[in-house]
Amino acid sequence: MEKTIYTQEYSVMLKVLRETRERAGLTQVDIAAKLNVTQVFISKCEGGQRRLDVIELRAWCNALGISTAEFISAVELAIVRTDEVRP
Repeated sequence: MEKTIYTQEYSVMLKVLRETRERAGLTQVDIAAKLNVTQVFISKCEGGQRRLDVIELRAWCNALGISTAEFISAVELAIVRTDEVRP
């Protein structure tokens, strides 16, 4: 099995994460402050240089004001849409 950080699905998840942050009107600095981490940490996570585990993802979702379940549903939908576009 390929490491998930290098998969198309992980890239889709990161895109949804970034878009969710932006829709919430938060900058990387804003979300970093809510999570008590640096902006560099946020940048590395959103850029795929650092992998998020499920507990970190849960905290991130809480900081964004959405449930983890809502986020996962959005990711699933985005993956399905991506799969439909692929040849």
